[in-house]
Amino acid sequence: MTSGGALSADDRRVWLIIAAMALVSLLLIPLSQALFGLRFTYTVRVVALGGSFLGLLSGALGCFAVLRRESLLGDALSHAALPGVAIAFLLAGRELSLLLIGAGIASWLSLRFIAALLATTRIKQDAALGIVLASWFAAGIALLAYIQSIPDASQAGLDHFIFGQAAAIIESDVRLVMGVGSIILCLLALLWKEFKLVTFDAEFAGANGLRIGLINTLLSTLIVVTIVLGLQLAGVILMVGMLIAPGVAARQWTHELNQMVILAAVFGAFSGGFGAVISALDSDIPTGPTIIVVAFALVLMSLTLAPGRGLLWSRLRQRSNRRAFAARNTLRHLYRYALAHGAANSPVPDSFIRGVGDRGAELGLRELGGAGHVRLGESGWQLSESGVELARRDLHNQQLWETYRLYAHELDLPDLAEDREREIASLLPADALAKLEAKLAEGAHP
Repeated sequence: MTSGGALSADDRRVWLIIAAMALVSLLLIPLSQALFGLRFTYTVRVVALGGSFLGLLSGALGCFAVLRRESLLGDALSHAALPGVAIAFLLAGRELSLLLIGAGIASWLSLRFIAALLATTRIKQDAALGIVLASWFAAGIALLAYIQSIPDASQAGLDHFIFGQAAAIIESDVRLVMGVGSIILCLLALLWKEFKLVTFDAEFAGANGLRIGLINTLLSTLIVVTIVLGLQLAGVILMVGMLIAPGVAARQWTHELNQMVILAAVFGAFSGGFGAVISALDSDIPTGPTIIVVAFALVLMSLTLAPGRGLLWSRLRQRSNRRAFAARNTLRHLYRYALAHGAANSPVPDSFIRGVGDRGAELGLRELGGAGHVRLGESGWQLSESGVELARRDLHNQQLWETYRLYAHELDLPDLAEDREREIASLLPADALAKLEAKLAEGAHP
């Protein structure tokens, strides 16, 4: 935010993206009907609604896992849910709510086990997560195999929790997800400041009296519940994708946490809804994996196109920087040679400038020529009036930087990080610049 409450250009861009993605998400149903002729049956509506809300919830909470560098934690917790599902089935049958409670208990116990390993042993976090992921998941697979061997249990369908089975979702399941998810979002809003402070500066939060351990446990518990809610749709293997991908995509577009969380929620909702629509076009297309593919496509798009961080813009900046660097160096070579041989606009032999400039000379001459700062005559390259003026300003700026380096302390000038490619006049207050100019005029520059 800028002074006076006006939005910066970056803020306007992010909010525009959020609004556009939210609008597209809302128009998914009419657009898919018009473009693909899709019939929105009961199953399609339920799966699309459940996928959208689960994506929204996962995206919002996943941002904290991404920022806390705990992406693998989501993977471990989702895999750890499988033995809980199996044990709950053995104890209470196929009631979905009980299966999810069993999954949640198993995931939460794995979370506490990881914390105990880190607190009482010398095992690092990545090793502890790997241990829990492999052992809990292996136990779940073993229990599923045992259940399949029990008479009358071969059709239990618990193996669908591994990859998810969106087609089995019914309206009551969606109501459960939305009800519990709404409570999670309310808690996220109520404890926003605490979660934000613990995520970015846990030591400062502790110094201000916040109970870091309790807040971390609560945040991790909310992530566990979110993972459990998504097991039937995405499964234990793919649920981490729904949790992490929207946050990774949103992180490329903004540095503000509130914008990141909202954008990740919108990305997640779009992935869930659009993935459900695509899978409805063909019965052979699985819903859970399709949702993850859509989310990953958003990650790729963000990594490529996001201003400031996107690979495309990074490449363009690199090319622009190379051109500017070549032009600046070539201009300096031309100016020094010309001054040494008479005047600022004296011709400079082509062989000289290409010799000292190496491969960058061609690029530098092309840039300077395109801007009208240099022209090729019969005797060689010659600076134009604008080129001479540009070279003089550049030389003066370099002399000011050198004077600043030598006399900044003596003149009591503000501290600056030395960057000689920037105009020092734009970095110093007027009175400080006047002192520096006066020192330079005294002949202090070597």
